[in-house]
Amino acid sequence: MFLKPDYNLKSIYDINLEEIKNLGIKAMLFDLDSTIMASKSGSYSDEMIEWLKKVKENFFVAVISNNKNPEYIEKVKNISDFPLLFNACKPQTGPAKEFLHKYDLHAKDCILVGDRPLTDILCGKLLGCKTILVDSITADKETKLVRFVRALERCSIRK
Repeated sequence: MFLKPDYNLKSIYDINLEEIKNLGIKAMLFDLDSTIMASKSGSYSDEMIEWLKKVKENFFVAVISNNKNPEYIEKVKNISDFPLLFNACKPQTGPAKEFLHKYDLHAKDCILVGDRPLTDILCGKLLGCKTILVDSITADKETKLVRFVRALERCSIRK
């Protein structure tokens, strides 16, 4: 199976927010770990906090994460000022569809941003959202094994 994200960017900070807005996108849905937060860190960088403030000026912002660790979830909830969906079971779409319905969002008006083609991008495509694939926010700190696995997974992407 081949996936083609609508955008394939090196960094989350490369997202052209004006271009996304001009597409009619009203909501930006983010994966959490390795996309907007260092994996399992439970904290946003100062740079990410500032960037998310800019995003929230024009978009509904939410997180859709597969994480199901109760302690971690609580930690993230305490520092986030936007809706969060955990245990999303991506690439399955059931929980994400319920989440969209809860916030009166339509998939065609959303863009899903993530670092994993086989979970984030596939989920977004199955939902009917636009998608943005970004590299891990901590790519420069990941082990060689993690980078190898990420490269392997990206073989599923059609350029």
